[in-house]
Order: sequence, then C-alpha cells, then structure tokens
Amino acid sequence: MTGINYSEKIPNNVNLAEDRTLQRALEQWQPNFLGWWGDMGPEGSHQYDVYLRTATSVDPQGWAQFGHVKMPDYRWGIFLNPKEEGRKIHFGDHAGEDAWQDVPGEHRANLRRIIVTQGDTEPASVEQQRHLGLTAPSMYDLRNLFQVNVEEGRHLWAMVYLLHKYFGRDGREEADALLQRNSGDADNPRILGAFNERTPDWLSFYMFTYFTDRDGKFQLSALAESGFDPLARTTKFMLTEEAHHMFVGESGVSRVIQRTCEVMNQLKTDDPAKIRAAGVVDLPTLQRYLNFHYSVTIDLFGADESSNAATFYTSGLKGRYEEGKRTDDHRLKSETYKVLEVRDGQLAEKDVPMLNGLNEVLRDDYIKDSMAGVGRWNKVIEKAGIPFRLTVPHKAFNRQIGTLAGVRVSPEGRVVSQAEWDAKKDQWLATPDDRAFVASLMGRVVEPGKFANWIAPPVMGINRQPVDFEYVRFG
Repeated sequence: MTGINYSEKIPNNVNLAEDRTLQRALEQWQPNFLGWWGDMGPEGSHQYDVYLRTATSVDPQGWAQFGHVKMPDYRWGIFLNPKEEGRKIHFGDHAGEDAWQDVPGEHRANLRRIIVTQGDTEPASVEQQRHLGLTAPSMYDLRNLFQVNVEEGRHLWAMVYLLHKYFGRDGREEADALLQRNSGDADNPRILGAFNERTPDWLSFYMFTYFTDRDGKFQLSALAESGFDPLARTTKFMLTEEAHHMFVGESGVSRVIQRTCEVMNQLKTDDPAKIRAAGVVDLPTLQRYLNFHYSVTIDLFGADESSNAATFYTSGLKGRYEEGKRTDDHRLKSETYKVLEVRDGQLAEKDVPMLNGLNEVLRDDYIKDSMAGVGRWNKVIEKAGIPFRLTVPHKAFNRQIGTLAGVRVSPEGRVVSQAEWDAKKDQWLATPDDRAFVASLMGRVVEPGKFANWIAPPVMGINRQPVDFEYVRFG
C-alpha cells in the first residue's frame, strides 16, 4: 500500500493521508482483512460485479454512491460524523464536562472492551451469512445480502480505526484478534452467543437482519451518546447504514408472508401441510422462527441487573437510547426500574436501582421498536383476510442470560414445568423438521426479475432501479 492515494483507496474523513502511524497500522491490518474476506466472506462471490452503495463522505451526496463493483475491491472507508464543536458529556458523573477527544486513562480498559465487543459482531455476521448467496431467492435479494455484508465489513473497519488510533499496541492486538475469532468455532468463537448461531437459510437471514441488526441499532444509539467523542461520531455514522439492514429484514419477512397469504387464499386452506406442499412457508413456522430469533436477540442486551452497565453510564461511556430526549437528571442515582424475577412460581416485578437496570431499559426500548414491525407484518396478513396474527413472545421466554436464564416460560409469559416445556417446545421454537423444510425451499434464482416461489417480489428496486435490473453480474 506504500505510495497509494489514501483518500481514493480508503475513503475517509480522519486525515489518513497525514497520519503515518495510522497508515502503518492499517497497512499491516488490511491484507489480513482481505485474507479473512477471501476465506470467510460471501462464498464464490469474488468475481461478481455487484450494484453496491459505497460511502465516500458523510454528506448526503457522498455517503451513498451506487455502482457495480467487485466486493474485494469495495472501498471500506473510515467515517466519523462531523465534529460538534463544544460538545459536552450529557449524562453520568461527567455531565457538563467537555467530551473527550482522547481516551481517559481510567476508562481505557472499559472503552476498549466496549469497542471490541461491538467490533466482534460485525465480521461474525458476515461469517454466519457466508453460504447464503448460493441459495438466493432472486438477484435483488442476492445484492441486498452483499450490501449488508460489505457494510458489516465497513463497520468492522470503523471499530478497528478506533482501536488502532487510540489504544496503541493493545488496540493493534485486539484488531488482529477480530479476524482470528470465527462464528461458531469450537476453540475461538465470537464473543456474543447470538453471533455463534448458524444462519442456514434466507428466512433465518431476514429474521436476523430484522431482530439482531435492530439490537445493533440500539447498541450503536447508546454508544452514539458516549463521552468519548470519536466513538460517538463513529457510531452515529454507522447508524445510517444499519437502517438498510433492518429494511432488508422487515421487507424480506413481509414478502414471505405476502406470498404465503396468496397461496393460502388460492388454495382456500390454512392447513400447514397443504401450504408446505405448495412450496411456501406456513404461518405457524414463521411464528416459531420469530420466537427463536427474538428470544436469542434480547439476550444480547445482557443481564437484567448489571454493575457493568452502571459503570459504563456513570463513567459517561455509554448512554441510553435517545438520552438527550429524556427529561430526568441524567445521573439516575435515586431512580429505580422494574425487572422480572420468579416469585412463588410466577413472574413478578421488582424495583432495582436504575443504574443497575440499564440493560433492561435498553431491552425494553428495543422490544417496543420490534413490536412495531411485527404489527406491520400483521397488516399484510390482515389485508389478505386471514385470521392469524404473529405475536412477539414474552421477554422471559427462552432466555439464557440473567435472572431468567433457564427459567421455563411459555410465549404468553406463564412459568411452566420442565415437563410442559419439553412437551410444547416444538410448538414454540423452530424444530429440526421446520429447518429442514425451509432448507428444502432454498434454491438459487438469479435471472433478473425472477423470484423463488416462496417469496413475493419487492414493490420497488434499489436506488430507483427497476426490480428486474441486473443487480449482480456474474462475470
């Protein structure tokens, strides 16, 4: 990379061309990244020309440049939102002080941990989705998958920039380790459990991008409040791209539902066996997939009571979702929040100090947001005249983290015995048979404008292009 035009090869607004130390660090890291992309990125895709959106600056004209590009040549840029002069920390013990432009020594370990954990999720999801291109239901969907993949790659670059720029040797070692862990690896797995789950089919992919990328939205929004200004500015820009990932998920599930409803009305039946025989996903199976992905994702917010969450907030490292719109004192020393526990065999609420309950605050904000999209899916079913509604399970359902870990709770929120759980879990969570059936529907469709039988076409194409545009050229 010596002598290269940095603004061209790595679009950035962090003055990379003038920063020799950072250049040297990235010159060593970039070949490893490209090696990881070659080994663990989208399988078989390296020679495709894909109609991708590339960020070349943070202004409205520059952050979404569209054109066909080979993914290994994609320009993974480094962008921070414009600096807000005089920005103050607006929560925690440092409220009212100037935002930090460098890492305060006493918060160094915690900040590094936050950045590494966020950074680890980005390549993990690329690894989870690695084989999906081989079974894409359309060229349009294949392009959307690849767009999500390259943007997760760019979000990895964003976190690696912070590690290299602000954390010295420790940061360089952590940046290297981000490429050494692999999703689902028995010896060196990804940090968070949801990112070691397989994403074996497109229904899982749509559920993942709807539910799990929405966790990303809320985590990034909380970090966008950070008193460490470079982290806040980096995550604010990442949020512009995260919105597309959630759109892919919400619209994908919506199109699956639409196609199922069309077939149900054509056949005048709601019998899952007959629906499946017609080659579409029955609504009860969609519900079981929803229950699984939702419950796995809400575990990502962590334990319902957490001293780490309290420390991150009081230190000014991580705020709440939309912290600035809240009307309390932004210190929370005397505030409480309700969390769940099991009392006398029933779920019951108890008050805990809000500082310790901040994971639950963020989880509850996420749940409200998730339910809104499920409501939009139900409108598709309602419009088709079918008396079935998808529901979001109770937040205590199928939990593996915190006070509720291992407590057996039905989707309606009733504590059940292990025997009842064992008898009914196949009604509540996707079974091996469900997954085998969905896998049997997966077959590659790549003729422009054609779609697999189990999913409806989108209403419109990407960037005002027609639905039958050649989004991927196979070369």
